[in-house]
Amino acid sequence: MRYDTLRNKVSYTVKLHFDEMISAPCRLGILATLVPGTPVSFTEMKAATSLSDGNLHVQTRKLAEVGYIRIDKVKRGRRSVTEFSITELGLERLRLHVMKLQQVLEREAGTPRPASDPRQHDDSAVWA
Repeated sequence: MRYDTLRNKVSYTVKLHFDEMISAPCRLGILATLVPGTPVSFTEMKAATSLSDGNLHVQTRKLAEVGYIRIDKVKRGRRSVTEFSITELGLERLRLHVMKLQQVLEREAGTPRPASDPRQHDDSAVWA
């Protein structure tokens, strides 16, 4: 690969500026779970994301602090239940994140891939 091609590729990657709040797999999973728009209880979110109670609490608080989700306490009978909902800002930022990923894939789709070397010898049947 030529230096100028490599330099352009590196600068393109740097320009994307992915949202660090969404890039974390656990927070991306939380937002993805909320996309349908119906509130999701703490128990349902825990099951959907496989996060521990403590980690789920920390990650949802981070998302709420930046305004990507809303956390509500609702009464169900005698109990209080925590529910999460995605906000318009959260949905907008998630869409932007996905668009950036699509741009990377579309740009890479036109990039030539290194061909496999037909001269590579398969020695799996050769015994030493």
